[in-house]
Amino acid sequence: MRDSQLGIGVVGYGYWGPNLVRNFSVNPAARVVGVSDLDPGRLGAIRQLYPAVETTPRYDDLLNDSSIDAIAIATPVRTHYELAIAALRAGKHVLVEKPLAPSAEQAMRLIDEADRRGLTLMVDHTFLYTPAVQKIRELLLKRELGDIYYYDSTRSSLGLFQKDVNVIWDLAVHDISIIHHILDEEPVAVSATGSCHVAGSPENMAHITLFFANACVAHVSVNWLSPVKVRQTFIGGSKKMIVYDDLEPTEKIKVYDKGITLDASTEDAHQFRIGYRAGDMWAPHISPHEALQTEVGHFLDCVRSGSRPISDGTSALRVIEVLEAASRSIAEHGKPVLLKQPQLVRERARATA
Repeated sequence: MRDSQLGIGVVGYGYWGPNLVRNFSVNPAARVVGVSDLDPGRLGAIRQLYPAVETTPRYDDLLNDSSIDAIAIATPVRTHYELAIAALRAGKHVLVEKPLAPSAEQAMRLIDEADRRGLTLMVDHTFLYTPAVQKIRELLLKRELGDIYYYDSTRSSLGLFQKDVNVIWDLAVHDISIIHHILDEEPVAVSATGSCHVAGSPENMAHITLFFANACVAHVSVNWLSPVKVRQTFIGGSKKMIVYDDLEPTEKIKVYDKGITLDASTEDAHQFRIGYRAGDMWAPHISPHEALQTEVGHFLDCVRSGSRPISDGTSALRVIEVLEAASRSIAEHGKPVLLKQPQLVRERARATA
């Protein structure tokens, strides 16, 4: 790192790449040095918007550039591993668009490579950096909701159909990362069903259930074939409940002082009378700050300090394990698949606790 700014290279300037370039460009701690893409038209667009940024169709040009300290990868999932491992071997810190890799085995290799070289490896789970999810996590850590009973989410829209991953790897990955981030408990098993309505394409809709050791359960419904865009989550607790609608322009989170009360009968302890509690609703203030700005700043801070990112390689691996288990469950028509945390991950978790 030769000056006060970190040199950034971005590979992939399709759907998400422009957002990465824009956010790195406006951060005073970073300087976008170069962007690589195979499409000449996209490279031309970069030159018009960012004349000082070098463009190239050759990824090796970014790897061989000594002024680039970190690489951001925004390419199809099938390419993530090869591009990320090459960047780490070239001594570059790495930020990878979600999911980190197509398999848990490849994710483990990336984690090992980054650890061995002392480099930052981070996955772009953008929702973890949204003010809304950060507020939900804060409320749960303060036990404002009491014991968590359920997480129920619907994430649907019309498109974008992917060629190399199914809908759970594209959309459910968001909810799985959020669930890991906001809940103290980790799922112990997953069951999933999915359907494909376009010949030659992977599943375009799926329903996932995550089971926990306690009474909590999580349901995630994802769909590429919906007439309307929906991004809505319900979180129910013993004290309060949350409705989180990411499409709401202002009141994205609403906290309801509603629930049930259970009174045991004096005659028979096994007989319960259910009462209903209906209190106030309040909508906490949610900052309009762009999540990707926060995430990019966090990545740069971690590169400089050597601290562990919120969405580090290990957290990304946990998400991929759930995605793989859900895919196996779909193939077996919803049969529950047990989740086993690898020994290496447990050891790392204890070491960083």
